[in-house]
Amino acid sequence: MQKYSGFGLLKHALTHHENWQRVWHNPKPKPEGYDVIIVGGGGHGLATAYYLAKEHGITNVAVIEKGYLGGGNTARNTTIVRSNYLWDESAWLYEHSMKLWEGLAQDLNYNLMFSQRGVLNLGHTLQDMRDIERRVNANRLNGIDGEVLNAQQVQDIVPILDCSKTARYPVLGASWQPRGGTARHDAVAWGFARAADAMGVHLIQQTEVTGIRRENGAVTGVDTTAGFIAAPKVACVTAGNSGVMAKMVGMELPLESHPLQAMVSEPVKPILDTVVMSNHVHGYISQSDKGDLVIGAGIDSYLGYGQRGSFPVVEETMAAIVEMFPIFSRVRLNRTWGGIVDTCPDACPIISKTHIKGLYFNCGWGTGGFKATPGSGNVFAHTIAKDDPHPLAKPFNVDRFTSGHLIDEHGAAGVAH
Repeated sequence: MQKYSGFGLLKHALTHHENWQRVWHNPKPKPEGYDVIIVGGGGHGLATAYYLAKEHGITNVAVIEKGYLGGGNTARNTTIVRSNYLWDESAWLYEHSMKLWEGLAQDLNYNLMFSQRGVLNLGHTLQDMRDIERRVNANRLNGIDGEVLNAQQVQDIVPILDCSKTARYPVLGASWQPRGGTARHDAVAWGFARAADAMGVHLIQQTEVTGIRRENGAVTGVDTTAGFIAAPKVACVTAGNSGVMAKMVGMELPLESHPLQAMVSEPVKPILDTVVMSNHVHGYISQSDKGDLVIGAGIDSYLGYGQRGSFPVVEETMAAIVEMFPIFSRVRLNRTWGGIVDTCPDACPIISKTHIKGLYFNCGWGTGGFKATPGSGNVFAHTIAKDDPHPLAKPFNVDRFTSGHLIDEHGAAGVAH
């Protein structure tokens, strides 16, 4: 794999950038099959393949994607990264991911545009502030950075936010995680794909999995639009389509799939250098490097697999943003889109082996999957390689829905995050 560097950029400029190495190959499936098949070529699936190869030496791996790599929810999110979750199990998992984020660009030799610009979660009522204080205290007990800010401190960080006492929803304070921020979603997928490919992983695009074959209670491979591909281990990382995958083997997962909308404005000059979220007013916003205001909403209440959303959610979200930032009232909305999110009853993921030997599921991340990308791939790779849950993944076993050991993160999940 060609190493990227400033010197390399200058060198290729001399040849008009015409001799760059292909970032990854587009191989045909091996007739003899693979040791592991990963269904889903998004961030989590690609990260799983990378860590299988890097940390466990398992390189005979195929990532099968029905579209193009990183073209699903990875390409349809608002790129927020944070780890300030309430319960220990979630906080440990997301902080594990945060620590990986902090060295990931160097690890992958790829610019992920990871920006630790900080994340504010606003409080508008006394109950909001009580919840914020509880969560920040829980975070600090787990070694996660967090502060409780008053209204003036919030105003100092974001001068354009309406923190006046006459605001319809006055800002009483906020939680603040300085290490939180954003990353470039496409670059994350491309970086993992390039690194996995360099270690021998096969990235197979434009190939849809249509069935999962079993024999004597164990998986033997998958049927695809390119034919049967054999493997003794199949790992499904297909986000909103996880329920469809489970149905192929007669399983029913405790998931609901909803459209989740995001939207961006026309580009404006740099004006917002952090992430601002509000559960109460129900909207969140940051500014991209090219100037777009990146805005997120809550999920549409109806179930569906459409990569779009309803107009009422757009309208309500715009009202929320203008309530917080009157200065944006005349900025034009450029486009909106939707992703398909799979939500669990306790707003936490499923990272689990199943009762079928060799079959694994990583799903149920709901609206917060992007921030967990490296951590999710890391612990899922361990679970697949060892056929035993990673210690951080153990609480997220699918059996918790029958044992009652739920991890209720609805509050800390926040708005759509």
